[in-house]
Amino acid sequence: MLPESRRGASMDHRAPPCEHASRVIGRTLASYQVTAALGAGGMGEVYRATDTRLGREVALKLLPAAFAKDPERLARFEREAKLLASLNHPGIAHLYGFESVALDGGAPAHLLVMELADGEELGERLKRGPVPVDEAVAIGRRRSRRRTRRASCTATSSRPTSSWRRTAR
Repeated sequence: MLPESRRGASMDHRAPPCEHASRVIGRTLASYQVTAALGAGGMGEVYRATDTRLGREVALKLLPAAFAKDPERLARFEREAKLLASLNHPGIAHLYGFESVALDGGAPAHLLVMELADGEELGERLKRGPVPVDEAVAIGRRRSRRRTRRASCTATSSRPTSSWRRTAR
């Protein structure tokens, strides 16, 4: 999975970690069978899912319920979708779609359907031991390029869980 667009918000503005996990894992949202929670950030929760129409693994970014009711947050989420749809770069997840569905009780849910790029979180890599200099430089370059590209549209987080390394395709 590639990094999410995240805004460095104060903790009181952050979404609780995978607030919807128990409600969505194992369910089908639109045509996506949700299989696992991958993480949560300031603007959404990310899940692994299977596209039942095309038979591929995808990442679903779900706007938390509290944000879905806020017109400003929803507009920001829609802007993120439009921005991602306009980008084409190997270091940025491709956007496959933007969906609106109803969860239990009819609560609205908005989700971005994105490319799932398996990889290792930087935090997990660091737990394995020291990172060789050449690998650290490569990680730093990728993060720097990502920050430069996104500087005009969204900020990215510096937390180790925010960085994902792509595996070879």
